[in-house]
Amino acid sequence: MFKMRRLTTIVTAAVACTMTATLGLTGVGSAEAAPSKKHPVSWDFRSAIPNVLNQTLDANWSPPGANDPSCKLTEDRPNPVILLNATATTQWAYSAGAPYLANRGYCVYTFNYGNITPLPSFPIQGLADIERSAREVSRNIDRIMRSTGAKKVDLVGWSQGGGLLPHYYIDFLGGDKKVDKVIGIAPGNHGSTGDMLTYVRYFIPPFGPVGYDIFKALFPAFAQQAQYSDLVRKVYGNGDTKPGPHYTTIVTKYDEIATPFTNGFLEGDNVTNILLQQDCPVDLSEHLSINFSERTWRHVKNALTPAEATRVPCFQVDPFYPGMSEGR
Repeated sequence: MFKMRRLTTIVTAAVACTMTATLGLTGVGSAEAAPSKKHPVSWDFRSAIPNVLNQTLDANWSPPGANDPSCKLTEDRPNPVILLNATATTQWAYSAGAPYLANRGYCVYTFNYGNITPLPSFPIQGLADIERSAREVSRNIDRIMRSTGAKKVDLVGWSQGGGLLPHYYIDFLGGDKKVDKVIGIAPGNHGSTGDMLTYVRYFIPPFGPVGYDIFKALFPAFAQQAQYSDLVRKVYGNGDTKPGPHYTTIVTKYDEIATPFTNGFLEGDNVTNILLQQDCPVDLSEHLSINFSERTWRHVKNALTPAEATRVPCFQVDPFYPGMSEGR
């Protein structure tokens, strides 16, 4: 009898330990449904570097899972998901995000915008005047809506692609009637100090202002995203949001580009603000790695389909690339 009770106790303890470990790793309700497709996903921006070359060699290149003509909208996935890249990047920026969403049944679309060169395959874009870029985005959204028959789209953007660009489109180009959800990853809302670099021009008169004016003429998108710029005042001066779309921001307090990080948050009844470190202090993602973080894209999926939302588990995310915090 004693041996039987002892055996039962051991088995019960083992089961309890296993369940505890499992819950500790995944979190209650954090398990995702199995992907419907199997595009490879790498949570390391270094794996996107070859795609910079792919983009350079082929202007029609797009990341795995994006721009699939066979993808059909469904009742559960009624909106095309359009990914808007950051300043000085192109579609290669979504080498992780595009396949992750496509694997989960979303029809994902990417395109380049804001090219200041005559080379359509130039891998560094998103530098043009943002108002011009927004009109370019508007034309592409109309094209995607026509080809899919969609009544609304969802926008997911990184940096400029989640900040001033979609906000200008929504506020001034009729996007509020076409956008269902807009999700900003490290968005440049309310402008950025660039980790205080935008103030350097005031310390070296007269060369500072002259240099800044030249920089602004060559790369207008950078200057337009500076805190207190004319475009920032125009876009956010009458409130952060418009009725219609739901806005989600995904922000890291370690952002070294979109600073101060609190500028990324929005105010409004139709807003969800997410600080990655709020429930996960070991998430050390900054402006680059946030876009190649599984935690980020789990939050994106939750925002796209709230009815399927699961708790995003906490696990370590290194700055820049995996292993960086350990010196690897």
